[in-house]
Amino acid sequence: MPLGTLDRNPPPLFRQGPSALTKLALCSALALLLMVADARFKLMHPARSALALVLQPVQRLLLTPVDAWEKAGDYLRGTQRAMAAEDLAKRQLAQQAERLARVAALQAENDSLRKLLALQPALVVPSLAAEVLFEAPDPFSRRVVIDRGATQGVKAGSPVINEAGVLGQVTRVYPLSAEVTLLTDKDAAIPLLNARTQMRNAAAGRADGSGMELRFLAANADIKVGDAMITSGLDGIYPPGLPVARVAAVERRGDSSFAQVQLAPVAQPDSARHVLVLLPMDRHLAARHEAEVAAAAEAASAAEAKANARAAKKAERAEKAAEKAAAKASGATP
Repeated sequence: MPLGTLDRNPPPLFRQGPSALTKLALCSALALLLMVADARFKLMHPARSALALVLQPVQRLLLTPVDAWEKAGDYLRGTQRAMAAEDLAKRQLAQQAERLARVAALQAENDSLRKLLALQPALVVPSLAAEVLFEAPDPFSRRVVIDRGATQGVKAGSPVINEAGVLGQVTRVYPLSAEVTLLTDKDAAIPLLNARTQMRNAAAGRADGSGMELRFLAANADIKVGDAMITSGLDGIYPPGLPVARVAAVERRGDSSFAQVQLAPVAQPDSARHVLVLLPMDRHLAARHEAEVAAAAEAASAAEAKANARAAKKAERAEKAAEKAAAKASGATP
């Protein structure tokens, strides 16, 4: 069969009715109509709701990986934030602990200063507040350095006390500082009085610097553990009645005529920071005697001045009386 005689028309089975352009126009008009009807009359709302209900499990299933990824990111970011918050809390806790330590130290210092202020008015001896700077570098002695010296009026031999009792004595004075020999030093000595028995004795520092001891005390002396030892005031340096130590141990030996008595100082030198420097009693008494003599001389001069003033007034009154009498006598003569 020749090719020109072939029928090129589609068979009836494949004939589709209207053309594609007509179909496009009809579908576009239908879509526009549906959109207008849905906007005005909500015709598609039930269908849309049903479709959303059907598709919701699928959407949730598809969103599961995204949610898992976001949760993992939130977990990691939350862990980092928690670690940062923990570090900040630790730093704040350390700062608060440091502040608390300073507060405790300041509270102890405040209590010590309050006790010193309460002690200072009770003393009739002139005193000067000072602060302990450091311990002397000599390892064979027990000495400390305070921040007051000759410029502030500190004198060599001045007693040094704190709120608990006697600490020691000023042995070296510099322009702006002074060196205090503690009672526990091996070269220190102080006269004491037993508050219970009123027995006098002298105490000295032990050779190892660990405390004090009474020397040359009779073996049969009336002394017991716990007896309070105070200053006797007989040396002219320490005011009487200041607490010094307590008896820590008493050892009596049959082969010795002296008892070994160990004393524990009531003022702990290692914890002392604020102290009072007192004027020695002999200088205080001399200054007080000079002040009394000066006051007496001033009172005598004031009394003499008053007596002279009274005598002058009497003489003036007598002179006026004589003038009046002379005037009366001259008037009666004619």
